[in-house]
Amino acid sequence: MAVPAALVIIPVGFLFILSGLIVNLIQAFFFVLIRPVSKNLYRRVNKVIAELLWLELVWLFDWWAGVKVQVYTDAETFELMGKEHALFICNHRSDIDWLVGWVLAQRKDCLGSALAIMKKDVKCLPIIGWSMWFSDYVFLERNWAKDENTLKSGFKWLEDFPRPFWLALFVEGTRFTQEKLAVAQEFAASKGLPIPRNVLIPRTKGFVSAVSHMRTFVPAIYDCTVAVAKGQPPPTLLRIFRGQSSVVKVQIKRHPMQELPETADGIAQWCKDVFVTKDALLEKYLVKDTFSDQQLQDIGRPKKSFFVVICWSCLLIFLLVKLFQWSLYLCSWEVFAFSATFLVLVTLVMQLLIHSSESEHSTPPKSIPKDPMKETLIQK
Repeated sequence: MAVPAALVIIPVGFLFILSGLIVNLIQAFFFVLIRPVSKNLYRRVNKVIAELLWLELVWLFDWWAGVKVQVYTDAETFELMGKEHALFICNHRSDIDWLVGWVLAQRKDCLGSALAIMKKDVKCLPIIGWSMWFSDYVFLERNWAKDENTLKSGFKWLEDFPRPFWLALFVEGTRFTQEKLAVAQEFAASKGLPIPRNVLIPRTKGFVSAVSHMRTFVPAIYDCTVAVAKGQPPPTLLRIFRGQSSVVKVQIKRHPMQELPETADGIAQWCKDVFVTKDALLEKYLVKDTFSDQQLQDIGRPKKSFFVVICWSCLLIFLLVKLFQWSLYLCSWEVFAFSATFLVLVTLVMQLLIHSSESEHSTPPKSIPKDPMKETLIQK
């Protein structure tokens, strides 16, 4: 039975914000003192610190809501995951695809080195966005004149990353909605392209840049296709807070980087072909209820996130008790004002995080450009 969201958001918000502020402060401390001296040492330390925060969201996903992730891939790919650098490309189907990626990364012991290319607004999100900024996420303005150099410097920065990392790139550029699909279908029809039914048309400039600059030190591309189990609503942060479970299916195919074409046009076409294949896979699932011919892998449900939440809860309860004892020396109105202010802050921050994750608040669909030379749905 679903739990009223407010009953969970407030206590979890207290836990997440207080622990998050502690994590952010520790990250800032090491960023200032260690990173200028040793970038690799900073990254190793930051991996552990960031996971102390991110595992709280994994706990919500795994243990509170009980969302199941079914992974379909071959045994060789499953064994290599977490042991090599990889570029992840995935259809952006639900509000929390990024959290599904975190769950997979946590299973392969690379949660703290799971990175992504994201819009710059995310880094301004309290707690979670700040932790991503400290963790070398790449943030874009969606202006190619500026983003081209940002991507180049970001890829260069990853060359000597001391641990296996996953870099996620959502090449559709925005989350899937029916409105955006209608625009993509109209555009595809006008250009004589395969008409998508379950994905958007990929924007390939960023992907071409990633492959061109990373193929010398990233051995593989992990091609992920995500689908929500039939008859179930897609998972959202709000549904997770309410304890509502669902099943997410993920197929992963490993493509050696050396097998990709050498030219920019060839790389772009490879990416488009991959999304045509994704679309066919998702359509087959809708029609025949058959998702993948790959082997279903057991990813388990580790207790690490559960223990992290317990430890944070005990620490913060101890600190709150000490704070309460100290507050006895203050005037009652001061205590009330502080408590009320913090409660409002927690509520606002949690609402902001939930709001920012919802598909309807993502980038709005663009109409077909009147000038074909200025097309924006596909960037060759």
